[in-house]
Amino acid sequence: MTIRVTRRSTIALATAGALASTGTAYLGARNLLVGQATQARTIIPKSWDIPPRADGVYTPGGGPVQRWQRGVAVDLHLMIFGDSTATGYGCASAEEVPGVLVARGLAQQTGKRVRLSTKAIVGATSKGVSGQVDAMFVAGPPPDAAVMMLGANDITALNGISQSARRLALTVRKLRARGAVVIVGTCPDLGVITAIPQPLRSLAHTRGMQLARAQAAAVKSAGGVPVPVGQLLSPQFRAAPEVMFSADGFHPSAAGYAVAAQHLLVALCDALGEKVEGARLQVPMPSSAPARSDAPSPLGVMSRLWRRHPSDTSSALPSPSS
Repeated sequence: MTIRVTRRSTIALATAGALASTGTAYLGARNLLVGQATQARTIIPKSWDIPPRADGVYTPGGGPVQRWQRGVAVDLHLMIFGDSTATGYGCASAEEVPGVLVARGLAQQTGKRVRLSTKAIVGATSKGVSGQVDAMFVAGPPPDAAVMMLGANDITALNGISQSARRLALTVRKLRARGAVVIVGTCPDLGVITAIPQPLRSLAHTRGMQLARAQAAAVKSAGGVPVPVGQLLSPQFRAAPEVMFSADGFHPSAAGYAVAAQHLLVALCDALGEKVEGARLQVPMPSSAPARSDAPSPLGVMSRLWRRHPSDTSSALPSPSS
């Protein structure tokens, strides 16, 4: 059965209506933001595509993904939770999906057989991610490691920042209590999405950064590791949007996901206590030239970004408060 997946994108970025309808806001400003939200929804159309998936077992040295079935030996089970960015929405193939990039990178860097299981769902909020984790506990044992990417839908759905952060903390705490290492990519910077007009874009940027800071504090308090993807990736997205965004102008492209996956991988290896070659991440500014048919794969680009010299993995990422 084909499941139609609605991308929420800027649907509720009628943040306009809610955020500008306070007692201190003028009616004119409210009408302006509502109009801009409506305009943004027409510029960024809905899509019904199902993101590519490639769950299975990834081994050192690359090669095709192996189908996992009961009895197949693995060294580490990695689960991906979150929203459309965690599913790799906008990717053309499974090899571009961030979960696959992290699993392949982890297998390559550690020499371990890594099982990947994707639980993320397009459109999920912090409440939805909590449901993903609860459902996982019912279905089977917890993973050895979990990577989450979420936040944008909490902003567009007008969910409160403190409530969203608290839900995330509870979710991380559940996984940590069962022994899983948890890495969380916090809310992306919605201010880099040029299809959202000003001043609505600035409003979305401010709310997103507020949520990212609250998420980082909540994740740390629950024993997880936050990765500030909005702060880390926004310079590249602003410099080369035609390269870093997918065709819908809202979700990342393969290049955008590859850069995000690098940061998540470094944090994950560090949290697992794995020694990583060239752990200090050097992310080059992407070229604005159009993609070529002979262009290297995201994993190939990713592998060349590692510098082969000893380094402290923690130095590759700024602290959440920076």
